[in-house]
Amino acid sequence: MSIHLLHEVEKLKKRVLTLGALVEEQVRKSVEAASKRDEKLAAEVIAADAEIDRMEVDIEEDCLKVLALYQVVAGDLRFIIAILKMNSDLERIGDLAVNIAERAQFLSNLEPDEMPFNLRDMAAKAQAMLKKSLDALVNRDVALAYRVCAADEEVDNANRQAYAVLMEAVQKSPPRLKTLIHQFTAMRQLERIADHATNIAEDVIYMLQGEIVRHRAEKYSRLEPPRPQKL
Repeated sequence: MSIHLLHEVEKLKKRVLTLGALVEEQVRKSVEAASKRDEKLAAEVIAADAEIDRMEVDIEEDCLKVLALYQVVAGDLRFIIAILKMNSDLERIGDLAVNIAERAQFLSNLEPDEMPFNLRDMAAKAQAMLKKSLDALVNRDVALAYRVCAADEEVDNANRQAYAVLMEAVQKSPPRLKTLIHQFTAMRQLERIADHATNIAEDVIYMLQGEIVRHRAEKYSRLEPPRPQKL
């Protein structure tokens, strides 16, 4: 790898991690806004989304510039492709944080009502997956990336349980329907955030091993990367 290409690769890595840190903060704020029905905090999340969009476009342009200017091959090429995909997933997570913030705004204008869903527990799971997927990128830790993939099933199960709670709560108290729908929608956004964190982990695996594990059922139960076979 040339010195110039090495410099560009390191710059891309730093920029996508900066975007990741901002997105993590957006998710944290949006969950707090929904839990506390904090309309002001929700507005901050929505306003900050423009910066995430700008950063996403800048990173994509930088990736394309590197591909155009350098003869990128092998691991470096996989790195650029992975960064392009992670960049898109992080931007989508930012959008989902905005969706949660919008639910918080709606809830702030409704009568206070107990939330039958454990929003904070679901948020903790999704946020942990996002953080670990980015840590896997920083530390080139393929085992951690596989563990993120495995954790997605737990979040999916929590989402299914929340749906069952929603159906039961609506049947018991139909007048609460509007509030319950907004609360459940926030939960659903967290499940989708976990999906995008899984995508990032899959891209780390591709970057480090050259293996595409998307759509493979075994990735959800595999906690460690496959061992290379002896010839």
